[in-house]
Amino acid sequence: MIYLKEKVSILFMLFGMLFCACIITATILETKQIDVGGIGVTCGLLVFPISYIINDCVCEVWGYGKARIVIWSGFALNFFFVLLGALSDALPGAPYWHNEEGFHAIFGLAPRIALASFIAFLVGSFVNAYVMSRMKISSKGRHFPLRAIMSTVYGESVDSIIFFPIAFYGVIPNKDLMLLILWQVILKTLYEVVVLPVTMRVVKAVKKIEDKDTYDHGMDYNVFHLNG
Repeated sequence: MIYLKEKVSILFMLFGMLFCACIITATILETKQIDVGGIGVTCGLLVFPISYIINDCVCEVWGYGKARIVIWSGFALNFFFVLLGALSDALPGAPYWHNEEGFHAIFGLAPRIALASFIAFLVGSFVNAYVMSRMKISSKGRHFPLRAIMSTVYGESVDSIIFFPIAFYGVIPNKDLMLLILWQVILKTLYEVVVLPVTMRVVKAVKKIEDKDTYDHGMDYNVFHLNG
């Protein structure tokens, strides 16, 4: 049951909006591949790890229940965006419009890749939130840096293990596919480590402003129960 009349703070709303913006932005940036030290990655690497950092912050301050709502919101809005993009791509362009190829390269997301992206995002995000929540309880709120990093390792690992085989099995050689998965996890985790000082300051400030530090004792971790 969703408590539609429950009041939420402006900060929580802003975190949710930023999370959704990151997911949609990553969907666009994933269409371009770049080379990082001889390693082929997508530009989604620039923004997608931020969604995990936001996930950590929301789970740390407001708890798994609120993180669950944010994750499903991100999924729904990204699905809406991809759906409209696919519809626009399918519509015939005006006779005077000559950018069909470029538009298709961005919004003509193959069904296989779209499916892989949706499944990987959902599972990876929920694993990240679950690990963050359980580790906070077991550590009694201590060791936030360790919790943030480990939740990212688990979440990003599951995300990559799901996404790349579904999206590219049979297209990329298996050996290269395994290396791609490994490097994605390593680079995204390093991203988390680099920005960790900022994450810690943000979490500390938000806890102080919100006067909230949630522990998920007795939490129902069913991903389909949307009560906050």
